[in-house]
Parts: sequence; structure tokens; C-alpha cells
Amino acid sequence: MTENKDAAMSQNFIHDFIDADIGENGQFAGMTVHTRFPPEPNGYLHIGHAKAIYVDFGTAQKYGGQCNLRMDDTNPTKEDVEYVDAIQEDIKWLGYDWEDRFYYASDYFEQMYGYAVELIQKGLAYVCELSPEEMAANRGDINTPATSPYRDRPIQESLDLFARMRAGEFPDGAMTLRAKIDLASGNFNMRDPALYRIKHQSHHRTGDQWCIYPMYDFAHPIEDAIEGITHSLCTLEFEAHRPLYDWVIANISAPAKPRQIEFARLGIDHTVMSKRKLRALVEQGYVSGWDDPRMPTICGLRRRGYTPASIRAFSEQVGVAKADSTVEYAFLEHCLRADLDDTAPRGMAVLHPVKLTITNYPEDRQETFTIENHPKHPEMGSHTVTFSRNLYIEAEDFLEEKAPKYKRLFPDGPECRLKGAYLIRCTGCVKDAEGNVTEVLATYDPESSGGDPADGRKVKGATLHWVDAATAVDAQVRLYENLFDDPNPDAAGKDFLSALNPNSLTVLNGCKLEASLAEATAPASYQFMRLGYFCVDSGDSRPGAPVFNRSVSLKDGYKR
Repeated sequence: MTENKDAAMSQNFIHDFIDADIGENGQFAGMTVHTRFPPEPNGYLHIGHAKAIYVDFGTAQKYGGQCNLRMDDTNPTKEDVEYVDAIQEDIKWLGYDWEDRFYYASDYFEQMYGYAVELIQKGLAYVCELSPEEMAANRGDINTPATSPYRDRPIQESLDLFARMRAGEFPDGAMTLRAKIDLASGNFNMRDPALYRIKHQSHHRTGDQWCIYPMYDFAHPIEDAIEGITHSLCTLEFEAHRPLYDWVIANISAPAKPRQIEFARLGIDHTVMSKRKLRALVEQGYVSGWDDPRMPTICGLRRRGYTPASIRAFSEQVGVAKADSTVEYAFLEHCLRADLDDTAPRGMAVLHPVKLTITNYPEDRQETFTIENHPKHPEMGSHTVTFSRNLYIEAEDFLEEKAPKYKRLFPDGPECRLKGAYLIRCTGCVKDAEGNVTEVLATYDPESSGGDPADGRKVKGATLHWVDAATAVDAQVRLYENLFDDPNPDAAGKDFLSALNPNSLTVLNGCKLEASLAEATAPASYQFMRLGYFCVDSGDSRPGAPVFNRSVSLKDGYKR
């Protein structure tokens, strides 16, 4: 680990708390640090979850501890096995393993029911018949306590009603089980919060066995206690819920006493993190699916070409803070670029092709040149490319008339080097009837063979990438930009759909690849020389019809 990483770790306030907790006089002295990652299986994980995964699993790794994976399936409304499978795949892909510690909240439904009965028996919970609307109306304000006419209901009566709730005698919304805490509390989460609600809906695991389901604030501390969690790490919106977490643990015969610690959630500009909004993008057809490469979902980032190492580096470098903040999307791209710059092999592709004819090159001749797969890593080897009279180059690499600081091809301009091959000089062009350039003409220097610039010659012109027309393979290439024009589309009161970027996807057909790239399969990533980093699309690429996604661009150079 580098010194910078050591410094970042030392500034992690969660670790400071844990150091004290496992110290000689700490509440967990001599115990193994045990964390958990508890996603709700009602959608796909996104980059914000990736940070939480890093915090939960990474903290356990740092202390030689354990981290559980737990599906928090207490709400059957939108939970699905599809999401359960996707969550496991994403976590594994990021490089983390829960080993044999995979649980469901629904594993503990019977125990949760028992703890609820225990609270009723202690006079700390009661069955309330206020409707959700009546409960909200009777919640009070900062100067007015909440009220409930059922708060002093006899214990035996609440026990009987709670059992009948479980038996299915009452319709949805007719009753709730509420904790009996403090109706005048300044923390509204403590004003006799609901612990159970009636919901006659099948559960993806328990079927119709239950028609009452525990509220998250009641279920979560119980799940942690049953699993022996020492540190329940969660995002900052649960800070005001911590007193209720501690109250539940303190008032049931819990087998463990976990500690909840909150950290700031991850915000990234030009995107949304709400599952509801992400689902709307999918269901209303604004994107092709949860794995659309424009989505901030982990599966979308994976399809775009993001690597586990880049996402882990991003999560680590943004740090663990106590206050919410927003990170630039450009920083996420920076982390990917840094990883791919070191790991992605190089290849040549032409996205906006125009034909280049080397007029003094023999028509019946073809030769091969060797291209290094990575200039800094000779161990990555090399590959060969063919060269002949007719090539493809980028349309922007030719101008009919010289422009200031332009060092590419124009008639009677300077010599330019074809990557890995010869020096050429532009002599003119051919146009169609509409005046569009259809062919660039040039001559080559036969003595300049040897590549970049192994022949020792220095030229004023640029080095250009190219593809041999005789062996080029057609491909579709997809260029991505931010999904939203607005840096803060997730802000309260905004119609996030109105902030969608109409140019977030550009599809280029008829792009030209060197032959070796056409053989690649997902999730292979490459640097297309001078163009950026691209990966094989895992959804649509087919043998003979390759599709590449631009993962991230290179730093900007000349722009016309």
C-alpha cells in the first residue's frame, strides 16, 4: 500500500472508532470486527452502493474480520430474485467475497415476531388502529407531542390483536404495531414509531406465509444482533434513526449489541442515484436497460468498460467523510483512465474513415508491421498489422487548406508518420460531385520504414493512426457522454427527466478496425490510439459484427 493510501486510511473516522472499540477498554475488546452489507433487493446496485461495499467489506478486510451479505427483504412490494442474483454478481465482480455468510432478513421473520411479542409483554409496544393518514395528522410538531388513543391499550389486548394481525384477520392499513417510547421526543423517529404493518402480499421467499412485515428500523438492528455484527456501517440519512436502533437493541433479549456508525453517502454530478428515478429511466425507455452504459449502475459501468480496480480506487480516493458532498463525474473517469492506461493493450481503429491512397506504393504489394501492445509493458507482447496502397485514416486528419497549428495532412504540407510504418506527404484529394472529400492522396518515403521513429528521423507533422483497407473490419462504435446536462438533476423539486442530455449516446456505423480487434470478446478493453479507451459491448457485439463502447476519452488535443 502506498504512503498516500496509508494517509487516507488514517483519516478514516470509522477506523478511529473501531480502533477504540477493539482496544483494551473498548466494548468489542478481543472480538473480531464483523460488518455487513445489507442491500434491499428491489433494484440494481449503483456506484453509490459500490462505495458502501468498499466501506463494509474493506473495513472488515483491514481488521482481518468478516463481512456478511444480507438481502434486506422486509418489503415484498418490489423485491425480486433477479435483483438478488444481480447484487451477488456485482459484489463478486468488484472483488469481494462474503464466503458462506449470505443471509436474508426473511430468515429471521419468526425471531423478529418473537422480539415484537417480547416488547408488548414488557409494555413497550402496542397495537394502534390509527390509519397512516391519522397517524401523520396526530404526529404533532416540535412544540406539540404526538397522540394515539391506543397507547394505553392493555398488554393482553395488544398481544391478542397482534396475533390476529399475523393470522390475517385485518386488511392492509387497519392496524400497526408501534413502539412505546416518547410522543414528545424532539427526534420524530422516536415518537412511537411503527414496528409492523399489515401487507397482504406474497414474498419472493416466504410466499403467503406472512401478511405482516417488520419495518426496516425494527428489523435492521435485530438482523445485526442475530448475526453478531460489531459495527453496523450505514449512510448519513440513518443518523437520526440511530436512537431507535439502540432502543430496539437495548429492550429485547438480543444476542449481541452492535454499534451503528454513519458516513456520508456518495453523490456524483450529472447523474441520479435514486432507485426510483433509475427505474423510471428503464421502464419509460430513456435507456436500454439497467445495464445501459450511461447508467450509474455497476452493471452499466461494467458494460461501459469500467474495471473493478478503477471503481475500488475511486471509492478509496473519495474517502469516508461525515458530511455529504458531490464528486465530479470526471474524477470517476480519471480513475478509469489511470487504470486502463496501465493495463489496456493498444490497437488502431478509425471512427470517421476517409480513404487514403499512397500513389507511389505498388498496387500489388502488401507487407506487415509490428505494433507493441503496450509501450510501457513489453511483457504484453505485440501484434502485426497489414499495410498496402489503400488505407483508412480519420477524416479530421486531413484539411484542404492549412490551419494554424495544424500538423496533420494537407496538400504540400509537412511529412506525417503513419503509426509503426512509413512517412507520407499529402499531395491532394479527390472529391465527389457535391464537393465532399472521398479520397486523400499521398506519397510515401520507402526509406522511412521502421516505425516511431526508429529510423531516427524527426518530422514536423503528427503521427497518425490508420487501418489497412484490405483487411479492415467494419464495426459499430458507441460514444457516450453524461446522461444529464444538469450537474444536479437529482435536486429536490427538479424534473430530472427534463435534464436528460439528448447527445448522451452517439452511434457510429461503418467504423474500421484492424483485424486483431475484430476477434476480441467482452469484456476486453483497448486503447484505440489517439481516440480513447474502448471495450467490446457485452450485450450486442457478435462475431463478424463487433460493437465497441467508448469507456473514457483521452485528454483533449487539437479541436477544429
